[in-house]
Amino acid sequence: MPVSLVILAAGMGSRMNSDLPKVLHPLAGAPLLLHAMRAGAALEPERVVVVTGHEGEKVAKAARAENPEALIAHQADQLGTAHAVAQAREALAGFSGDLVVLYGDTPFIRPETLEAMREARARHGVVVLGFDAADPARYGRLVMAGERLDRIVEFNDATDEERAITLCNSGVVCADSSTLFELIDAVGNANAKGEYYLTDIVAIARERGLSAGVVTCPEAETLGINTRAELAAAEAAFQTRARVEALDLGVTLTAPETVFFALDTVIGRDALVGPNVVFGPGVTIESGAEIRAFCHLEGCHVSRGAVVGPFARLRPGTELAEDTRVGNFVEVKNAILDEGAKVNHLSYIGDAQVGERANIGAGTITCNYDGVMKHRTEIGARAFIGSDTMLVAPVRVGADAMTASGSVITADVPDGALALARARQEVKPGLALRLMDRLRAIKADIERNLTDPGLSPRWISMRHGISPRYLRSLFSDEGTSFTDHVALRRLMLARRRLSDPAQSGVPVGRIAAEAGFGDLSWFNARFRQRFGLTPSQVRVLATGRQV
Repeated sequence: MPVSLVILAAGMGSRMNSDLPKVLHPLAGAPLLLHAMRAGAALEPERVVVVTGHEGEKVAKAARAENPEALIAHQADQLGTAHAVAQAREALAGFSGDLVVLYGDTPFIRPETLEAMREARARHGVVVLGFDAADPARYGRLVMAGERLDRIVEFNDATDEERAITLCNSGVVCADSSTLFELIDAVGNANAKGEYYLTDIVAIARERGLSAGVVTCPEAETLGINTRAELAAAEAAFQTRARVEALDLGVTLTAPETVFFALDTVIGRDALVGPNVVFGPGVTIESGAEIRAFCHLEGCHVSRGAVVGPFARLRPGTELAEDTRVGNFVEVKNAILDEGAKVNHLSYIGDAQVGERANIGAGTITCNYDGVMKHRTEIGARAFIGSDTMLVAPVRVGADAMTASGSVITADVPDGALALARARQEVKPGLALRLMDRLRAIKADIERNLTDPGLSPRWISMRHGISPRYLRSLFSDEGTSFTDHVALRRLMLARRRLSDPAQSGVPVGRIAAEAGFGDLSWFNARFRQRFGLTPSQVRVLATGRQV
């Protein structure tokens, strides 16, 4: 018998405290909604209807990204689960068969459980998925009459006797499509919340002579996500299960608790995964590949015998052929590395094709982005790219070609050629010593005249026969400036005097002025910024004298 799905995804999820619709929050790298859609897809449904509400356009976009043929029904006002399912009536017009109702915030329902519900439909007009709860809390209760389900009671409407029942309702329902909509039409809202509950269809079905049955599953399978804490717990549960499954399938995880999988991660038998590896969406690792510690992979394919990492990043579009090597601090994006190619150290390879057995030296960058467009780099088979080469795309380096270390390659390099593109080195004998001697002399002069309020770049430049611009460049090469250097030396002088017990009676203002500071408030601000304490606090700590 044909089957279709209705997935309820209209809720705002106010307890998530988020602008993002609840069903779009990621679990294992995929929106919650996609988990429900993939579980239902195992039934090979004729139609899939997603009922949206809050931020419906975003939810619809995510649903169609997973299944372009998904139908969208919008619930403008959230008036309960029965009302939500009713919105799918038009999208299911003309359909004849079973209808399964799932929830976009319930990610762990297994395909096997849904199959069991469909099989139970041969015996019952309505089938409900239930579970025995360790702590039933506020779940709806399944009230049984022997082997048959008599009714479902929401917690708010349950008696004390009914609340003692531990068999609870997951919300998942399977029934004939026409029958389900007829039952929904009879649902009222005379309850504590004034909503139209889908759970009421069971009692209505019994009144009409239809049987209702229950299929049970483990409580963990029915976990619904309503808060960030529950989302975190679901992530932990998913990762635990994914690690166990990987180990059972013959994958070696040297530190399983530190490896994180996505919903669609595929890893072959005898692959080896080191500690602290993160798999984003869209990753396939073939048998016999090795992913070393601290790697992040997303949207990539790693072939048999390839070795990645440690500390490597593979971004979407990366294809590593057999026996390739991607080493430490290497990032690869939208690039194909043919068999035996090596990128072993500190490189970025983006929008590129690297030929078989090519060797990419440390510090190589494919300069693929001009600020508007991306451009491709082609590196031929057995090419040798020297360390610190910049390949300015679009560019091609031919087979068996070489680039010299430190080159900036802006034009194609023919097969078998050597490209050398760097400035000629010049050597100035003795210049380094003269420069250092001059800088030391300038610093010594500054130190001797540190307390002089007239100390300035112009004054020092005139004394040493250099321009103020050259003076600034000397300090810039040290990662500072003339002004900051002088201020720091003066602050250090002031701190030494403030920490000297022999000068505990000298006012702070006088110490600041004698250190070369003309503005006391500016001195106080810079002092505190530098040392994390006020001048008075430094004095108290050093001398014990309160001022």
